[in-house]
Amino acid sequence: MTAYLAWNKKTITDFSDANLNSLYNEGYVFTRLGRGVMHQTRGLRVDLAQFEMSSENRRILRKIADCRLQIADLPYENYHWRIGKLAKDFYTEKFGDKTFSANKTKVLFTGNSNNFNRFFIYSLNDETAGYCIATATDEIIHYAYPFYNLKSEIRNLGLGMMLLAIIYAKEHGKKYIYLGSAQRPTDTYKLQFEGLEWFDGKDWKNDTKELKNLLIEHG
Repeated sequence: MTAYLAWNKKTITDFSDANLNSLYNEGYVFTRLGRGVMHQTRGLRVDLAQFEMSSENRRILRKIADCRLQIADLPYENYHWRIGKLAKDFYTEKFGDKTFSANKTKVLFTGNSNNFNRFFIYSLNDETAGYCIATATDEIIHYAYPFYNLKSEIRNLGLGMMLLAIIYAKEHGKKYIYLGSAQRPTDTYKLQFEGLEWFDGKDWKNDTKELKNLLIEHG
């Protein structure tokens, strides 16, 4: 597994929307390493004022036409062990053993000392298909830790979940939605959204071809 890229790290105590908006704009994102721990990384975000649905986005949306999105607050009083199992199974298959434990998932959903205050619930035919742990302020959403049923009958479910989150953020007047980082060649699937920007360590850039070449050549 590729080591996580972090140019700088800091631990904050000011969790106001204004401070979080500013830090995310400087390339920092919340982590699951502890209360207030942020890393500056090669982040991705969508400028929602520039986002428009492409023909490929519409194709994906048609594939997940029966998928429903709900938003809930963290901590979550109705947590069930099946949520942790789904997360563990997803991250183990995608990234290897011990990447994301069921216990860590429970802490993120039920603890009062983590950095995340929302989660997305995706349902298909009244059955839960996936989740995403997130942070929301008045201006941004950080779509942080998605996980879903890898045996779902719907292809591109993960991409569809991300697209629904982008649409939700735009419809609810957010300025940006942050989509995690770009570190591996497999992260190129995130580059298909209009308004996409990436952080190069100093500035936000919108040349996705440059980023794609960077990911393929260096990871």
